[in-house]
Amino acid sequence: MKTHEFFLLPLLFLTGFLTADSISPNEKKPKKAKLPKIRKENNVLLLKKSNFDRALKETKYLLVEFYVSLSSSSQNLSEEFAEAARHLKKEAPRIQFGKIDVTHQHDLRKEFNIREFPTVKFFVDGSREDPIDCKGVRQASAFITWVKRRTGPSTVLINSTDQAEAIINADDLAVIGFFKELDNDSVEVFCETARDVPEMPFGMTASKDVRANYSIQKNTLVVFKKGKPVHNEVLEDGRQNKLDLTRVIKTFTLDLVTEYNLETSVKIFDVPVENHILLFTPTNSETFHAIYENYKSAAEEFRGKIMFILVDTNETRNGRIFEYFRIREVDVPAVRILNLTSDAKYKMPADEVTVENLKEFCQNYLNGKAKLHVSSEEIPEDWDKMPVKVLVGKNFNRIVFNKTMTVFVMFYAPWSYDCRKLLPIWDKLGEQYESHNDIIIAKIDVTANDILSVGFDRYPFFRLFPAGPDYQEVAYAGEHTLEAFSEFLEEQSKTKAEPGEKDPSGGIKEDLSQKETVIMEKEEL
Repeated sequence: MKTHEFFLLPLLFLTGFLTADSISPNEKKPKKAKLPKIRKENNVLLLKKSNFDRALKETKYLLVEFYVSLSSSSQNLSEEFAEAARHLKKEAPRIQFGKIDVTHQHDLRKEFNIREFPTVKFFVDGSREDPIDCKGVRQASAFITWVKRRTGPSTVLINSTDQAEAIINADDLAVIGFFKELDNDSVEVFCETARDVPEMPFGMTASKDVRANYSIQKNTLVVFKKGKPVHNEVLEDGRQNKLDLTRVIKTFTLDLVTEYNLETSVKIFDVPVENHILLFTPTNSETFHAIYENYKSAAEEFRGKIMFILVDTNETRNGRIFEYFRIREVDVPAVRILNLTSDAKYKMPADEVTVENLKEFCQNYLNGKAKLHVSSEEIPEDWDKMPVKVLVGKNFNRIVFNKTMTVFVMFYAPWSYDCRKLLPIWDKLGEQYESHNDIIIAKIDVTANDILSVGFDRYPFFRLFPAGPDYQEVAYAGEHTLEAFSEFLEEQSKTKAEPGEKDPSGGIKEDLSQKETVIMEKEEL
């Protein structure tokens, strides 16, 4: 042993004693931070902001339901969600189900852009960035299929005719992809589509014998209903995308013409077809059968492009939809097209519901030639006499886009309890700012007036239209209290309106009410 090693050994020994002695016997070793608890209810994790991060880190695959406790649709979905979790508990332990009551979890609602309830999202590998939306899934069996296809093969590989027949006859609907080879872009799009359509089994094959048995020569997607082919879609690389195929396939989960009611409404909006045509007619009328057959005959040509819906005007529970489309008893039978993305409505020009008129109307709409149907109430004589001004479609643009005034507008629906509760508060806000010549407090019934220039939100909603040449609409997202409304208005109206020509009796507001020019963006039909 070298000489310097003899000196090092006693030094290390002594240092060890000194270090140990330096720890006071009264001092406690630092405890590890406790992890937030995660409780389970019916095999579903009960999540919130404090434990959500832990759940993500400890779970490979996490399917989360964002809901509000008072929503009946949320409660119904939670039951199906729990049943799916119970079923997969032993079969796929890597897949966990969780739910978050976001009634008071505003940070999570904002982070994940939760606008509808319930909303279901899928988180993979602990990442909270860009979770996958699980849309249109309502049943436990569909949830099970959906997560399985996201975590494993999305389709069954078919090698024989017997195997194909087994899949085709296993359920009412089935989708089979027939391919010459399984290494092309069309196969990839087909598999991606299968992940988003859990309501039916998917299979694919490259077997010559199987293709020959069904007389398939090109790469083709075939939808089978009750064992029989009902739709063929030739798949060409680069031509179709997942949304196009999903749109076509999902239409077969509904009838060619679907009657609107409480049971079918959810299914109707789950199918990703943004164009809906609606026939409003009493189903017990003498002319109903003939009208319905014409409507059904026209529907086949537009499958996947326009969804055909029947609304029975004798059903009192359909009152909201009559109100939304401004349908009166004298109007029926009536036909309207609604674009779900823009909320734009179109009225069929012809009164008679024939196959020819329906097809022409639909084709003109798809070609961009149909005229928008814009509704407006008449301007009330006393619209500007009260502290809160009454707006309708015919005077909306003239008032809110006048550049001389800051206009704060409440958009409401008369049938909404939340709206009715807020109207007295809005009246008080109007009284508070009645003496301000550069500020208008206004309201508009959006169930009776179409305003194309404003993006709609859940009732009630509020928009501020500032004065000045640099117009930029401001959406209000604060609390629904007089103090919060007032504070928001004060902050937004710091930039004063341009001076206008005043008279002794009423200033700018009075001047506005005397104008006779009505500016309309679209022609009222």
